[in-house]
Amino acid sequence: MKPKKRTIVERLKTIKDSPMLFILPYASLFTLLIVLPVLVAVLLSFTYFNTVQFPTFVGFQNYIDLFTGDTVFLQHAISNTLLYAVIVGPVGYMMAFFLAWMLSQVPHNIRTIYTVIIYSPSVTGPVMMAIVWRVLFSGDQVGYLNYWLLEWNLVKEPVQFLQSPEFLVPVMIFIGLWGSMGVGFLAMLAGLLNIDKTLYEAASIDGIRNRWQEVFFITIPSMKPQMLFGAVMAIIGTFNAAGIAATLSGGTPPPQYAGWLIVDHANDFGFIRYELGYASAVTVVLLLIVVLFNKISYKLFGESK
Repeated sequence: MKPKKRTIVERLKTIKDSPMLFILPYASLFTLLIVLPVLVAVLLSFTYFNTVQFPTFVGFQNYIDLFTGDTVFLQHAISNTLLYAVIVGPVGYMMAFFLAWMLSQVPHNIRTIYTVIIYSPSVTGPVMMAIVWRVLFSGDQVGYLNYWLLEWNLVKEPVQFLQSPEFLVPVMIFIGLWGSMGVGFLAMLAGLLNIDKTLYEAASIDGIRNRWQEVFFITIPSMKPQMLFGAVMAIIGTFNAAGIAATLSGGTPPPQYAGWLIVDHANDFGFIRYELGYASAVTVVLLLIVVLFNKISYKLFGESK
């Protein structure tokens, strides 16, 4: 006996009750704004595309040129990006957890005020903060730091903090740390505030005697999802940073390519030289690096099966 065919009303009711309907808006936007651009970038990385003529397929030539002939990418962009990410990422991550843990110990009203103060620098972004901090590190006596160094007779003439490669990178890292208290910081604070307090009472009965033991044996294991989210956001934020050194120094590229990051390199070829195929190859390499570091984060903070 053949199964009875469902009516249109019954089919619509089935679709209405399906959980897939609830994730459809997110899935559509994720595909349109994330998946599709990534696929286009991967395809363009195998072409020569100058934004005027139709893309010409060149195979792996862009990647060969990138790793064999692009000295700026090999000597400056990769090393500066890894240095910036390795310092700003982990240090900023630990600072975010430490500040979130401290704020979780204070009353609600005071905690709200301090949370807004700590989070607000990340809203403006590193480039906007670089514009603000140029006043402090300006290379003349008008700059606040140089003014006090001259006033206290610590230097004979103003120090060129923003034009010297040996000072520009540390200043850039300092600004990155200043603005690293972003969404990951809020997630950690939320995780800390939602830990079951009875766990600490039970732990004190089992022999835990100080705050450090509570942090390592109760707090961190109880908020692994928030720790993972903060790690992922820190990785993405540091590797996607761009334009900081150029904004500080007032020129593109900065002196001797100090602070020149991978995204700066991609922007240079994509929006200044209009070699979008080559710029896409740079972004694909950056994507692979980010995926690698995210894998490490999942190993550290992901749920063990």
